[in-house]
Parts: sequence; C-alpha cells; structure tokens
Amino acid sequence: MTEAWKQHWPEYLIEAACLGFFMIAAFTFGTLLEHPASPLHQMIADPLSRRFLMGLAMGATAVTITYSPWGKQSGAHINPSTTITFFRLGKVAPWDVVFYIVFQFIGGLAGALLASLVLSTWVSHPSVHYVVTTPGSAGAGIAFAAEIGISFILMTVILNVSNKTRWHKFTGLCAGVLIATYITFEAPISGMSMNLARTVASALPAQHWTGLWIYITAPLIGMLAAA
Repeated sequence: MTEAWKQHWPEYLIEAACLGFFMIAAFTFGTLLEHPASPLHQMIADPLSRRFLMGLAMGATAVTITYSPWGKQSGAHINPSTTITFFRLGKVAPWDVVFYIVFQFIGGLAGALLASLVLSTWVSHPSVHYVVTTPGSAGAGIAFAAEIGISFILMTVILNVSNKTRWHKFTGLCAGVLIATYITFEAPISGMSMNLARTVASALPAQHWTGLWIYITAPLIGMLAAA
C-alpha cells in the first residue's frame, strides 16, 4: 500500500480532480438547461433538444478530460467500474484500484459540493435537483437493464478501439460520442449514470437515494461482461 501511494499518488489526485471537474460541469450545464428561470431553458422548450445540448456538453467534457495531460497520466478512468474492469484485465494493480476508487468518490463529492455551494438554490430547484440519476417512469427493472446495456456497449467500444493501433487515439472521442448519445436518448430511462461515484456525488447533496442498487450493480455487470 505504502509503495503504491509513493509511486502513484499524483494519479490518484488526478482521478479526484477529473471527476470533480466532470461534476462541476454537470451541475453547471444542468442548471443552465433545466432551471425554468434560465434564458437557455426558456429559449429551448423541447426536452429532447435540451438533452441533446446536455449530451454535447458532457461528451465534450469527457473528451477534454481524456485528452488532457492529467487524463493521459492517470488514464482518465473517473469511474469505479472502469477501474475494476481494468483490474480484471490485469491492467491495474490491486492497491491502485483501491486508491483510484477512493479518490474518484472524494473528487466527485468535492466537485458536487463546490458546485452546490456556488449554484445554491438554482441547482437545488426541483427541475435540476442536483442532476441526480434516478430510474425513469418505466421502472427500476428497465433502468437496471438499460444501465447494463449502455455500460456494456461503452466498455466494448473502449476495449476494441484502444487495442487497435490504427484507432487507439480515437478512444476518448468514441467514449465522448457515446456519452452524448446516451444522455440524449437513454437518460429518461435510467438517468444515464454508468458511474457509481457520479451517482453518489449527486445523491448526497440532494439526499435522494432512489434506485441506488441499480447504479452499484448494473455498470459493473455491464463493463465486466464486456471485458
């Protein structure tokens, strides 16, 4: 454990910072697009169009993180299920898994709490509600299946593209496109999480834990199945 910390503590902190940045972006764009007093919300009445813009914003955020110097240094997992999957494939050492996951949760929570402090009543408004991930009207079972499906596809694409010499540089871009697509079309079904640390980061300030078991199990099942 001590040796892992000495060698890789910068990567652990980077994981925290990257997911913190992702959460700040999610809270900011979610507020701009969904708060009824926001000029952008008033300008765009169609929910699908707003989700499309949210998808573009968060997909671009993910791509920026992946290709940033920090993202390249840590691998930009920013997701416990991704880290566990890479461990399953022998790409991450056991203590690195522990520290990566701990700092992903710390960073996600820090980013969410900071954004909550700055955005205050805007992000807490019911229409934004800290951009929590919750099952849609189709129910928990459908949300569970959907989370497995989108996680499986994402990891399948990442592993296939990253392992092809000709295409590996496009791995982050492919992931960003999938995130944008999922937010646009899948978000009403499961909230589009794929990431327990991201879900907990929103759930804590919102004190909204509906369907947490889905986001604990489904992303991990989907990504490990892909591996």
